[in-house]
Amino acid sequence: MAGLARLRAFACRAPIVLLAGTLLAAGCRQDMHDQPKYTTYAPSSFFANGASARPPVPNSVARGSLQGDALLDSGMENGAMAARFPFAVTADLLGRGRSRFDAFCSPCHDRTGSGNGMVVQRGYKRPTSFHEPRLRDSAPGYFFQAITKGFGVMPSYATQIPDVKDRWAVVAYIRALQLSQNATLADVPAAARAELQREAQR
Repeated sequence: MAGLARLRAFACRAPIVLLAGTLLAAGCRQDMHDQPKYTTYAPSSFFANGASARPPVPNSVARGSLQGDALLDSGMENGAMAARFPFAVTADLLGRGRSRFDAFCSPCHDRTGSGNGMVVQRGYKRPTSFHEPRLRDSAPGYFFQAITKGFGVMPSYATQIPDVKDRWAVVAYIRALQLSQNATLADVPAAARAELQREAQR
């Protein structure tokens, strides 16, 4: 009897379940999948030249690609690697450069710029030390270009460091590293030289 009662109850509910399933299936329309659109390079009868893609408006600039300052945006000046920075180098700028350098450059270049970073210790090709005479004599624009476009086995870091000002900050910090590893006593301000000499004699 109990089994018969359950069977009758199911039979009563079956039309409701079937109706709900039908309504649910009807709601699954394919408009988003079958929307009218052109795939890449698909022809079109709408335009006279038969192409669906339209060329950019003359002098248009893609969002985020405006380059209003050639020195700042490219590291180039008068067709050559820029020999100067596009803005003043300050302590705050060096601090920002250090944070970006430690995050993105030190794995290969190590924190002193000698080229013995952690990935190098694990088998990656060793980069040239920033303290080599060739790189110490290189223009700031050279380092900016290397960060932006890559050099040798080093890929571009434009994606990791998208702000060009941050890239210049890294260049400034590289210059500070080069100075720190190759400075002489004559480079120390006279006011601090005596104190430094006392420290060295202790």
